[in-house]
Amino acid sequence: MAWLILVVSGVLEAVWATALGKSEGFSKLGPSVVFGVSLIASMAGLAWAMRTLPIGTSYAVWVGIGATLTVAYAMATGAETVSVIKVLLLLGLIGCIVGLKLAH
Repeated sequence: MAWLILVVSGVLEAVWATALGKSEGFSKLGPSVVFGVSLIASMAGLAWAMRTLPIGTSYAVWVGIGATLTVAYAMATGAETVSVIKVLLLLGLIGCIVGLKLAH
């Protein structure tokens, strides 16, 4: 269960990171609210998962999922350019996340 919560928290990290960018310095209400709610939920899930999973592994997986999804979303929406090297690096990051799970 801790791993599932950790993965969902990583997804929520991508949500709050994206919402933070779209809030334009908290000047837009909708993205600012999404940022706040998803940030609290993401941190709460990370904290809960860290009760049973190692701190280093938990944090690395959480950040890795969040970073991967944030970049993937930006590329999918055209906010960031797509390149073969970026895709390969993201796949490598995903491989490292899976490796951390398998090593646990």
